[in-house]
Amino acid sequence: MLPPHPAPPGRLRRAARSVLADVTPLRTSPHYRRVWFGQTVSSIGQQMTAVAVSVQVYALTGSSFATGLVGLFSLVPLVVFGLYGGAVADSVDRRRLGLVGAAGLAAVSAILAAQAALGLRQVAVLYAAVALQAVFFALSSPARSSMVPRLVPAEQLPAANALATVSMNLGLTVGPMLGGVLIGVWGYQSAYLVDALAFSATLYAMWRLPSMRPEGARKGRASVLDGLRFLRDRPNLRTSFLADLAAMIFGMPRALFPAIAAGFYGGDARTVGLLVSAPAVGALAGALFSGWVGRVHRHGLAVIAAVAAWGLAIAGFGLVRNLWLGLLLLAAAGCADTVSMIFRNTIMQAAAPDDMRGRLQGIFIVVVAGGPRLGDFESGTVAALTTTAFSVVSGGLACVAAILALTARYPSFARYDARRPTP
Repeated sequence: MLPPHPAPPGRLRRAARSVLADVTPLRTSPHYRRVWFGQTVSSIGQQMTAVAVSVQVYALTGSSFATGLVGLFSLVPLVVFGLYGGAVADSVDRRRLGLVGAAGLAAVSAILAAQAALGLRQVAVLYAAVALQAVFFALSSPARSSMVPRLVPAEQLPAANALATVSMNLGLTVGPMLGGVLIGVWGYQSAYLVDALAFSATLYAMWRLPSMRPEGARKGRASVLDGLRFLRDRPNLRTSFLADLAAMIFGMPRALFPAIAAGFYGGDARTVGLLVSAPAVGALAGALFSGWVGRVHRHGLAVIAAVAAWGLAIAGFGLVRNLWLGLLLLAAAGCADTVSMIFRNTIMQAAAPDDMRGRLQGIFIVVVAGGPRLGDFESGTVAALTTTAFSVVSGGLACVAAILALTARYPSFARYDARRPTP
């Protein structure tokens, strides 16, 4: 019997393109390519800085509470200035706002490098720097995200958003590891300095862009309230935000990872690190193997399925006591979250008018920043009243129930078709 003929190279290439992330936006749009590369490099640098700040605060204080305050000092500016930054992005040249944000973030990282090199040992300086970083990020992030529909055609938006999740998760996985190595070898200032230099890629990308004033914007400052009113009367856009909140509030057991590591697996801090990393690894895998997303038109239905899959994976995680199976379920949840994020972002970019995209991105920042914190509170409270396992399982199932309730309440979301985007 003759051996089977190997698949022709052309067929293999086509199969790979249908599975792996679609890089068409990177090939066809030089502006998008520069922005994506700059964002990836900057994201890695910012995660290096995040690790360095946390480690430095703990080294100065020896207090987990003081280290935890780092998150609070970044959360408040993100929520407050996220909404304001979205309104600004709908009023001014988004290219210029992106330049200001990147320059401000680079300057803050340079200040952090200077304080570390000088040995100031002032925790207040670190808190102030973190808050200022959050302000610059919140002001410029809506502008950067709102540019994407102007850089690639509508049919490439799912692919562009998948590539954005690749960028984000590369930062979440590579940044902390690289930051830990630099801190151990050359000290905190090395991580901060590399981060400051990394922003040159984003500055160059923004500098090369044409003017990006919002299309159809009225004269005068855009109102945050107008954005909220716009969202109130657009059920599909509103449901996309509520779906993410359902996943983050009910199905995010992040605050329970230390208790789970010890109680479920008899582990230590290294086990906690594995639990924290697993969703990010799954999210990165989901983004790398996202070649199929461009062939999906029922984006609302895809979000519903992804959020339900997230909830079921988290509920399953609460039931198992084998570490590797638990990590696999967390990775599956992270993969589902990537799918949800790709299609939610695409819905927001395609269905909203250009002069509203900044404000909706600002609201998105608030949801992304606040949702996991509310999830920490929910899971911790339920665990304190019942058990850790019950909190995880019930949270995952509540996430599934919530997305099904939203589907029943807003049936148009399940019918949303990218070929006829309706907000």
